[in-house]
Amino acid sequence: MSTRSETKGSAWTARSLPRSADANRLLFARFLADLLDQRFTIPGTSIRIGLDPILGLIPGIGDALASIVGSAILVIAAQLNVPKIVLVRMGLNVAANALIGAIPVFGDIFSIWFRSNVKNAELLERYAGSGSRRVGLEDWLFVAGIISAVVLIVSGIIIAIVWLIGWLGAPWGRV
Repeated sequence: MSTRSETKGSAWTARSLPRSADANRLLFARFLADLLDQRFTIPGTSIRIGLDPILGLIPGIGDALASIVGSAILVIAAQLNVPKIVLVRMGLNVAANALIGAIPVFGDIFSIWFRSNVKNAELLERYAGSGSRRVGLEDWLFVAGIISAVVLIVSGIIIAIVWLIGWLGAPWGRV
């Protein structure tokens, strides 16, 4: 009997893995992703949610708890020797979900839409199950885009702070 992933784009079957321990890790990662992102259906809709947006409703600790549990997929990826750039991409998925998820209400809606854990399980299945260690251009572009966005945001914050200090320090009589 062959076990196939439920996530789209799955690249492995349980038989194709060299060791059952690796298959069990992948199955556990898929279970966590499903539990956190798409286990339940909102009644009367086709919208699937998991524990991540539900836990996000708990102020303070909910998003942190969901991120810690979701990070287990990242740990499994490291154990299965997924390429480092893919680990970075997976880490950025968790970080984006944690940071934006901390915003009340909007963050929970973002978590329902973004599904960082499912994305990470798909990346894990693609790179751990196929035997291919080749990293695609989309992984590099994703990481470069995130790094560029962070640099732009930090630069904007620094410019705004310098401007604010200059504005506050300027004598009110000068124009």
